Amino acid sequence: MTPHMKFGIAGVVIGLILLIVLPWWAVVILVALAIGIPVTAYAMLDPSQRRRLKEQRRRRQLGS
Repeated sequence: MTPHMKFGIAGVVIGLILLIVLPWWAVVILVALAIGIPVTAYAMLDPSQRRRLKEQRRRRQLGS
């Protein structure tokens, strides 16, 4: 099982637990924040910083 799949399964389990414990609107806000914060941070990068980040990801995928 890949690490990404493990993170996905853990996220679903945590989301279900939160849905039971918290009101539905609080869970929706938490999920929106969990998605929105990294997207906003990526959008704030310069084009050169985005290019450098993409190169790092590509190198990691190639295993170099």
